[in-house]
Amino acid sequence: MSLRLSTIFGVLGSVIAGAVLGLSGAAWANDIGQVKTVKGGVTVERAGKREAAPVGFKVRATDVVRTTADGTVGITMTDNSLLSAGPNSELVLERYAFDTTTHAGRFDSTLNKGTLAVVSGKIAKQSPDAMTVKTPSAILGVRGTQFVVSAAATDAN
Repeated sequence: MSLRLSTIFGVLGSVIAGAVLGLSGAAWANDIGQVKTVKGGVTVERAGKREAAPVGFKVRATDVVRTTADGTVGITMTDNSLLSAGPNSELVLERYAFDTTTHAGRFDSTLNKGTLAVVSGKIAKQSPDAMTVKTPSAILGVRGTQFVVSAAATDAN
């Protein structure tokens, strides 16, 4: 377990470093975040098609991010939230809206299986009730700035 958490936090550290470099503003029309770090197998399912998610890949609302047994991924969202999914994870980016002027928005995701480390960004800082992470057994309302959650695979996954 501690090896897994150290891997997740290692990826999260890389995402934080990547966030310092900034995100390009004009390319974000439908994009809600960008893959900043990848190790092993990482795919994104969008509109029924699955494709590899290399560094620089733009994620969108309703994307399903999956990692393989040797995979980890770090994603920086447009509100500067940092997500780090560990091996054998499935993360659904269900709903995302962010106003860059007021920092108001909403971010809902579901971790169907695997592990997820999060450093919340401007959405949760503006409105602590505006970010949730669902798992097969719980719904987490994000009140703090950092957390780690783990979800066991169910029969449906």
